Amino acid sequence: MSDPHDAVGVADREAAEWHVRLGERPVSASTLSDFRAWRASPANADAYHRLETLWRTTGSLAGDADVQALTRETLEESRRRPISSRRTVLWSSGAVVLTTVAAAIILSVWLPSRGVYETATGEQTIVRLDDGTQVHLDTATRLRVRYQKAERRLVLERGQALFIVAHDAGRPFRVEAGETEVTALGTTFDVRREDAGARVTLVTGSVAVTDTKTATPRQWRLAPGQQLRTGGRAPRPEPVDAAQTTSWSEGRLIFRNTPLREAVAEVNRYLPDKIVLSAGAPGTVAVNGVFDAGDRDAFVAAASDLFDLQARPEAGGGVRLSARSVGG
Repeated sequence: MSDPHDAVGVADREAAEWHVRLGERPVSASTLSDFRAWRASPANADAYHRLETLWRTTGSLAGDADVQALTRETLEESRRRPISSRRTVLWSSGAVVLTTVAAAIILSVWLPSRGVYETATGEQTIVRLDDGTQVHLDTATRLRVRYQKAERRLVLERGQALFIVAHDAGRPFRVEAGETEVTALGTTFDVRREDAGARVTLVTGSVAVTDTKTATPRQWRLAPGQQLRTGGRAPRPEPVDAAQTTSWSEGRLIFRNTPLREAVAEVNRYLPDKIVLSAGAPGTVAVNGVFDAGDRDAFVAAASDLFDLQARPEAGGGVRLSARSVGG
């Protein structure tokens, strides 16, 4: 008995071939007639509909780095196995060459399940990747996973993440955060996207940090307990308390001599309804303490008592902290 999954795979590959043929100009009457005959089969019609839907959803694929990388791997694999009637299509950009088999795999299998993980404001989660790596995602974070044969590449599009990397000497582990790239083999490190660059904190092991923004990329190697903030004029590794920096992964925010203004900004990352610090409030006074991430009431109560501030509800659901003598 034939396997229905095999039939679906054949239909998908034939659909990709027809997509290529119909994209070539001019299209002959005999080609259109053959296509209508092929599409008369319900299985073939479904396969072509799936391909058209995915094609419209993804738009142009020529410049997509994921597609280009997967295409290279698929082409290498396809060359090792003989395929009858192999066709190729050259994109107008001249940058990407796809076999119809590669197109079918990319469109029908890979694109719908791209490895994207994200959290909402105030949400945290742990992602376990196929190689055993654990990734703790902080609030309002979006991470894209691009695992390939030669490397493990992840893109931190926004937010913050703690990476506990499984060792694999044959596949380097790389995290992109804007124009900052962090490379490690087996280690634990924290990356946070910032407006002007990224903040990288090493907990254990060793990582190389590269800033690709300049014509000649700059690179640093961090030791455990060091932090680097890219994007400035003269970034350099600085000693930090790694446990404090990564305490968010345990649901806690630890402040040690942190200016009130900075502490409020950190607490607000976990709140849909923010704390507003009035202009007259003492924004530079030092905050010391441990708070549960997202516990606005506890932080507001502590700040009000310690710094003689008045807390007033805002119309939109937030709360305003003002110096009592100023009155907000």
